[in-house]
Amino acid sequence: MKKVSLDVWIQSVGMLSVLAGLIFVGLEMRQSQLFALAAQQTARMEVFVDAVSTFSETGVNFQDFQANGISEENETLVENFMHQLWWVHENDFLQYNLGLMDESIWEAKLRAIGALYNGLGIPALCERAKLIWDVRRPVLDPELVALVESIPENC
Repeated sequence: MKKVSLDVWIQSVGMLSVLAGLIFVGLEMRQSQLFALAAQQTARMEVFVDAVSTFSETGVNFQDFQANGISEENETLVENFMHQLWWVHENDFLQYNLGLMDESIWEAKLRAIGALYNGLGIPALCERAKLIWDVRRPVLDPELVALVESIPENC
């Protein structure tokens, strides 16, 4: 049986240490990515909480709006909310294209984009939704515009 020299053992241990270090760095990077994704989801949630809070601040019931649509007392608020949603969806589209959003979250966002494009399924909002889309359309990413306009119209 051949004896292995001390140098070979030292080199082997050194290489194993480097390999273990690389694995550890990879795990740390994955954990950092998960933290970043969680932070982004929290930031998106905060945007919606703030938007719904504007309903409360003006005395408009968000649930009532969802159930009954637009009225004279919530008209301005609803239009501003729809503009806010397009900014949020534009940001979501960018994050998805950069690989910063999970596929399941993007699919939910895509359904929300379709609902907004089609006036949230509320007949009284359809015309208003299209008017707002016409205002927002020229300043949005052309790829997002193409995606939105590929959504079937249900108005």
